[in-house]
Amino acid sequence: MKITSRQVFQTAVVLALATTVAACATQKTPAPVVAPPAAPKAAPAPPPPAPAHISQAPVGPLPGSENDFVVNVGDRIYFDFDQFALSAAGAAILDKQAAWLNRYPQVTVRIEGNADERGTREYNLALGARRAETVKQHLVLQGVSAARIATISYGKEKPVDAGTGEDAWAHNRNAHTALTGGVR
Repeated sequence: MKITSRQVFQTAVVLALATTVAACATQKTPAPVVAPPAAPKAAPAPPPPAPAHISQAPVGPLPGSENDFVVNVGDRIYFDFDQFALSAAGAAILDKQAAWLNRYPQVTVRIEGNADERGTREYNLALGARRAETVKQHLVLQGVSAARIATISYGKEKPVDAGTGEDAWAHNRNAHTALTGGVR
């Protein structure tokens, strides 16, 4: 039997097609890549304790400082209109001031009496003086030495609230306890 070129060609085409089909049929689709599950996160380790010879920094105001007095005790009390009598809230703050001042006997103070803008300058100076004296007497009755307490009246000259109206006036009717010496 004689093989013609045409038969060789047809055989070559059939073999090429068969090879291509066979190659496609055996090629597997790659499986999707799945990330491994994340390991559970461990809680962060607590910081190591401070060495015994190193003290921790204090939290809050330094005891005996002006900031301690203002933040933990209160440096100002308020009065009703045209009054110099202590309210229950004012007396409670003054009791805390007296306890703090008795704890720090080296501290000296100045009680600054203030009034709102209504009334004459002279009247408000007198009212501020009565307010400052009332505060001083309360502190003395609580055991604070009168020699450690100075008083002054600013009347309406040093308002803490420059506004007008009842809210501003209420802020300006006060006695301020200013620490003047012996603080840390």
